[in-house]
Amino acid sequence: MTITAHPFASTLQSFSTPAGGSARYFSLPELARTYPNIKRLPVSLRIVLESVLRNCDGHKITAEHVRQIANWGAQDARTEEIPFVVARVLLQDFTGVPLLVDLAAMRAAAARLSCDPKRIEPLVPVDLVVDHSIMVDVYGTKDALERNMQLEFKRNHERYQFMKWGMQAFDTFRVVPPGFGICHQVNLEYLARGVHRSPEGICYPDTLVGTDSHTTMINGIGVVGWGVGGIEAEAAMLGQPVYFLAPDVVGLELSGRLREGVTATDLVLTVTELLRRHKVVGKFVELIGEGTRTLSVPDRATLGNMSPENGATITFFPVDEKTLEYFRDTGRTEAEIETFAAYYKAQELFGVPEAGAIDYTTLLRLDLGSVTPSVAGPRRPQDRIELGDLKARFTGLFSKPNAEGGFNLPAARLAPRFALAHDPHGHGAPTPANDVSVGNGDVLIAAITSCTNTSNPSVMLAAGLLARKAVQAGLRVAPHIKTSLAPGSRVVTEYLRRAGLLPDLEQLGFALAGYGCTTCIGNSGDLGPQLNDAIAEHELVCAAVLSGNRNFEARIHPNLKANFLMSPPLVVAYALAGSVLCDLTTEPLGQGKDGRNVFLRDIWPGNEEVAELVRNAMDGKTFRDNYARIASDPGELWQAIEGGSGQTYAWPQSTYIAEPPFFAGFALAAPDAEAGAAPIRGARIMATFGDSITTDHISPAGSIAEKGPAGQWLKAHGVARIDFNSYGSRRGHHDVMMRGTFANVRIKNLMLPAKGDGSREEGGLTLFQPEGEKMPIFDAAMRYQAAGVPTVVFAGEEYGNGSSRDWAAKGTQLLGIKAVVARSFERIHRSNLVGMGVLPLQFQGGDSWQSLGIGGSETIDIVPDPALRPRSDARLLIRRADGSTREATLTLRIDTPVEADYYRHGGILPYVLRQLLAA
Repeated sequence: MTITAHPFASTLQSFSTPAGGSARYFSLPELARTYPNIKRLPVSLRIVLESVLRNCDGHKITAEHVRQIANWGAQDARTEEIPFVVARVLLQDFTGVPLLVDLAAMRAAAARLSCDPKRIEPLVPVDLVVDHSIMVDVYGTKDALERNMQLEFKRNHERYQFMKWGMQAFDTFRVVPPGFGICHQVNLEYLARGVHRSPEGICYPDTLVGTDSHTTMINGIGVVGWGVGGIEAEAAMLGQPVYFLAPDVVGLELSGRLREGVTATDLVLTVTELLRRHKVVGKFVELIGEGTRTLSVPDRATLGNMSPENGATITFFPVDEKTLEYFRDTGRTEAEIETFAAYYKAQELFGVPEAGAIDYTTLLRLDLGSVTPSVAGPRRPQDRIELGDLKARFTGLFSKPNAEGGFNLPAARLAPRFALAHDPHGHGAPTPANDVSVGNGDVLIAAITSCTNTSNPSVMLAAGLLARKAVQAGLRVAPHIKTSLAPGSRVVTEYLRRAGLLPDLEQLGFALAGYGCTTCIGNSGDLGPQLNDAIAEHELVCAAVLSGNRNFEARIHPNLKANFLMSPPLVVAYALAGSVLCDLTTEPLGQGKDGRNVFLRDIWPGNEEVAELVRNAMDGKTFRDNYARIASDPGELWQAIEGGSGQTYAWPQSTYIAEPPFFAGFALAAPDAEAGAAPIRGARIMATFGDSITTDHISPAGSIAEKGPAGQWLKAHGVARIDFNSYGSRRGHHDVMMRGTFANVRIKNLMLPAKGDGSREEGGLTLFQPEGEKMPIFDAAMRYQAAGVPTVVFAGEEYGNGSSRDWAAKGTQLLGIKAVVARSFERIHRSNLVGMGVLPLQFQGGDSWQSLGIGGSETIDIVPDPALRPRSDARLLIRRADGSTREATLTLRIDTPVEADYYRHGGILPYVLRQLLAA
């Protein structure tokens, strides 16, 4: 469409740029002459409106869409969908590789139909940052980084070859190689440029979606962006809008200032608890007020990062002077910064609003002065615990039943300790010097990890200062505790080195282990066999402490049942104490070299002490020089990788990369839009789950069990146990991933009978019906599919929360599961299920599978509205073995008309491929 033919051509205006220049833009203030309500829209919605206005073509995006958003009302019913065209797409390698596999498979399908494979080409810039593959195999030594990266490249050679093929096959696809950092921190520090300019010279704000749920970290610099599944991201990069329901927008007004000794981590755990309590799932949250203006961009980015944990789609901070300051500190050019500021001021989007200036669906308030030092755990990020209460909370949970979040163990078993005769990590001969005892509450992993906190110089420098004071006091960390430092950017170690703090961290065992996600995503590496055996033999509840954003069951390490999130300095402190049963507010961390007790308060750094170092850390040249090396010096290991050539991939024999079956039998003919949705008849129940089943439960990212279906498949294909790598690294191969679906070692299928103590057997097991034979879910799925029997899953609240991984939906589809019925869904996973042609349905009112008496032996009919009207009623019919029946009404969680189209086509990928090849 030409500019003159644009439905809102009159809103195209000019603004002044540096050195007396000018640029054009679609003006929201001009549009507000027609729709004055725009002046009171939340800032985040105005940025969405700009995209809809600029991309209005009369087809995918119409003038009616513009009108709907411009007239958004804070208390309106949410029935309208927004078609949001993003400026770019961000990938990490665990989710990015399967996305690249899908693109390659789409090109292969096009070639089979004698179509030009180059029609499958991203239409917006795509950046893949390799950050999920490094593991903490080696720790506590100065060569840990080098050795871990060598192992990473050995394990992932085939994946990296495939990425290099993608770099030459697709014009708009870039890769940030391993060893540069974590995608969200790299995005914040380097990839985000503030404002883009089209080939026609039109400026527009940076927006994006990413294939990682913590993409929301970018909200800290005023960018509207969030995590989606890989299948949605593929559609976005291939020219489709991202469709979502017009959201409620919650205003969060901050007042006051953080107190002495309180960190941004304490604040984000407080906000996560607050927003979860107010049920913000699927909503935008926008930060306003005087307290917001006091927060640095790294503090803001920490809050944005944990949007998935607080439940919001985004946790958004408007652009202001602090944003411009951060752009300068991280090496953006003055011309970029001036254009950025000029654009946002011209759009009247610059500055943090006060309450009352904007209409919000709900307004919440938080006094920053009320925030206290905190941790969160042992299983959920929203379960905040004040620092002084952790010992008592752990003690109480130890003997509480599982249903109350406890560990269901006798209180008398809390205190005993058990001696290990040998070095627990298997290094060296058994000597008195390396004899170790282990007990409940012991810290066995202590990790300074994750972009959530390592992007923030204030908490990283605080950790270094605390380490220095601990070393000076004569404290040490027990050598059996697995300590690691894995920041999200090379810049972090550079400023720690300049401040002279890296040697102190190294002396306590926090040596540099990698630049990547590591422990936060479960790439913690293993504990020694003696520790693992002791934990299993004595049913110990041991702990990991980490500066990450997630602590779901079995995520950090399969044998560590208690995982606590906290700031980097508290990670160091708990490593020194060695146990979460030490009350750091009243008990000593240990004895110093003079034999006197050393308390946390003795070595905790002061705010001004930290602030002085932060001022020296933020150096623009360091950031520029670091990221220039992506092109000039990506490292010998990466340069040695040879990728394939050509526009289609050759699919060599591999246990990492394989052509998926999603386009088998694909035809260009679209399904009949008038045909009604087929009901699901005679389905068997694959599983019944409780609340908070995460995508980690559904599709684990960590280690592959040797005896499980995926491990057996790998062994049958000549892969030795030591070379299994992880599920996350093998997401490019459907044969591994479908066997890993529902294979988390901690998942509990409540179909299985309770044990004598009331607990449930863990692992991906089910009862194959009608015989009731216990077997792995994968094996049962293959038998059901061979017999032509559909299957369904029932679950409780928050089904699919956690990571944005699309394999949780892809694996579900490949197992033949036709529907998931839950009390509620998390946003991304629900969307992914629809995108893979699996029906999500929600119980109404107080109904649940428990209240309906579903035990697992029944057969199920599900009859949706034939027209697939969004959020329409569907009928559930339960048939029991004794011939009795029961009915209930469900809500179809296809939320928009476009999602109904996706479902009719068998998913979003066939839908998009038909559009591209028909063009």
